Amino acid sequence: MEIFIQILQGIVGISILNVWLIQYNKPTRWRGGKATTILEEFQVYGLPSWSCYVIGTLKVVLAILLLVAIWYPDLKLVAASGLAFLLAGSISMHFRINDPLIKSFPASLFMAMCLLIIFYG
Repeated sequence: MEIFIQILQGIVGISILNVWLIQYNKPTRWRGGKATTILEEFQVYGLPSWSCYVIGTLKVVLAILLLVAIWYPDLKLVAASGLAFLLAGSISMHFRINDPLIKSFPASLFMAMCLLIIFYG
């Protein structure tokens, strides 16, 4: 089970880093509303632009911690819990603007993975 949890940590950590550091300025089918970038997505949600930078920084730091936690397991609970909380917020934003359910799929999947890490890691 330990190897499985470490694989989940790798998947979640790398995926979050990909979204926030590589794909942030590119359109994807998962963006809220008709947004084509992360900043536009936060505007669609009615959030101030500064919140994008705060949440993005938190997600990147927590994703890095989740990866580091593969070697330093004491970091695992904090990193996975923080990401699960932020991902729950992402899901709620999709619901807030009445996005189709499919748009919240990645956040839901990564939140489920974080919950597995929390409860079985």
